[in-house]
Amino acid sequence: MTTTDLPAPRTGDTFELRFSSTARGARLARRLASHRVHVWGHRYGSEVNDTVSLIVGELAANAVTHGLVPGRDARLRMVRMSGERLRVEVSDTRGERRPAVRAVLPAGDEVAGRGLVLVAALCQEWGVTDREGAPGKTVWAVVATATAEQRDGSGADRALRGSS
Repeated sequence: MTTTDLPAPRTGDTFELRFSSTARGARLARRLASHRVHVWGHRYGSEVNDTVSLIVGELAANAVTHGLVPGRDARLRMVRMSGERLRVEVSDTRGERRPAVRAVLPAGDEVAGRGLVLVAALCQEWGVTDREGAPGKTVWAVVATATAEQRDGSGADRALRGSS
C-alpha cells in the first residue's frame, strides 16, 4: 500500500507534527500522538492508545537515531482511515538509510534491533516509502482501532446487545 492508496481523510481526521530530530523531539511526538488518539476517542491506557504510542515511539526514535541529518526536523502524520484503521507515518530526511521491511529478531546478545519487530507485531501492515515533497523516507504502519471485543462481537458489547 502506498500513500496514494489511502482514502481521502475527512476534516479533522489528520494530525501532523514536525519535531526536532532529538530524543526530546521523539518523546514529544509520542506524547502528542497519544493525546490526539485520546481526543479521537481512544482513552489513555486503552489498547489502541497504548499501541499507537508504542509504534510512534519506536518510529520516532528510529527517525532521530538512524535518519538524523543535523538541522533537519522529522515529521509525524496520523490519518484516521475508513474501516476502523489509523495510519501512522514518521518521515525523516535520510532516504538512503531504509529499514528492512521484513523485521527479524536480532541475536539474543544484541542490544538493539527489536523496535521494528514490535511494530510489525502490533500493526496490520507497515512499510517504507519515499518521502513526498522532500528528500528522505517515510516509515508507516496501519493500526486497527477497533478492540477485539468490537471486532468479534464478544465481551461487554455482546452482553449489552442481550446475547448469551
